[in-house]
Amino acid sequence: MKTLFHYNWQVREDWYKWCEDVPLKELLRERTGGVGGILHTLFHIADVEWSWIRGMKGEPDFQESFDGYRSLEKVRRLDTEFKPEVQNFVNAWNDSMEHQLMEEPGNVRFTHGEIMRHMIAHEIHHIGQLSVWAREMGREPVTANLIRRGLGVIVG
Repeated sequence: MKTLFHYNWQVREDWYKWCEDVPLKELLRERTGGVGGILHTLFHIADVEWSWIRGMKGEPDFQESFDGYRSLEKVRRLDTEFKPEVQNFVNAWNDSMEHQLMEEPGNVRFTHGEIMRHMIAHEIHHIGQLSVWAREMGREPVTANLIRRGLGVIVG
């Protein structure tokens, strides 16, 4: 599981670099599917990841809208701000955490393992959307290949 988080973080960073050569107007353009556009999707990925981690830790959620983060620099800065807490949680993950419960309003419960796997799938889903949008723009998307990223198996 840790390997897939590290994979997602590498791919996300590659997407940030990819965005550096794209005009802001294109990054903000509303697109079919997802939460809106390219930049809004990257904001959403970082927001959701951090929000789930905070929930599993029993801490308050992030409640800001994308409106305050409508530039690549602001989204990257927010992600950089969130990343240490997320990385610490992921890197500390062990089997004893798998069945711990997080309860949401309405008596809805999720195991931490279920949430962690959802977070991985969530990001991969949105990265696929970014790839489709890149091709619609006539640009090569970031590679989704896990091989040759130097990840091997991350333990501990």
